[in-house]
Amino acid sequence: MSLTALVLAGSRGPGDPLAVYAGVSHKALIEVGGRPMLERVVAALSAVAGISRIVVAIEIPEQLRESASLRAAAGNCELQVIDAADSPSASVAAGLRRFGTPLLVTTADHALLRPEWLRYFIDHLPRDVDACAALARSEAVLQALPQTQRTWLRFRDARYSGCNLFYFATPAAIGIAHTWRAFEAERKQPLKMVARLGWGVALRYVFGRLTLDAALARLGQLADARLAIVELPFGLAAVDVDKPSDLDLVRGISASDS
Repeated sequence: MSLTALVLAGSRGPGDPLAVYAGVSHKALIEVGGRPMLERVVAALSAVAGISRIVVAIEIPEQLRESASLRAAAGNCELQVIDAADSPSASVAAGLRRFGTPLLVTTADHALLRPEWLRYFIDHLPRDVDACAALARSEAVLQALPQTQRTWLRFRDARYSGCNLFYFATPAAIGIAHTWRAFEAERKQPLKMVARLGWGVALRYVFGRLTLDAALARLGQLADARLAIVELPFGLAAVDVDKPSDLDLVRGISASDS
């Protein structure tokens, strides 16, 4: 299998609070363990057999296209640096149109990403689906980080955290990007989001009665695509860098691993 990996490396624009906190010009360039987060992610992807091309979507492509260290992190993989679109979903949609499927997607702030997590995700992808996401159960996350406080995806069967890993298997997966885009546009209008999901589904989720399978089925209906998840047994796979406390956490983990 020849697989393209898309790294979403967009920031929150000028004055990104996390970049300011770290004293760098762009969030993706924040160092963890002495190396920019983006390079750590690219290096992890390049270590996985089957990934032949790595595409970085970022607002400052011209600054990175000649980066020797980023090129070195990509190893034997083809490396492309392209302009990010105006949102993560739009960048994914653009990536699907330009590079087709299958397309593996992750984020530049997935600073602890490890090749073994990627291999597990790829090896456990179900057949006959259009798109798949990686989740970790709360038990695995809390075992790795007992003191963590997270906003869980709470279903009747279990609590989960997202792992910033997605696999778009077929052209029908473009519907996922379009549905994602619609939810992004309505993120400050919760009633519209609820109406899009359906009040019955939303209320079942609020009261803890919605199963993960039912949620996937409903999202699949909206996107006209078949969806599935891969449950990762690695609690640290649910850790990304969204705020200063996350950065302090991953820097501490990286230091203890070295």
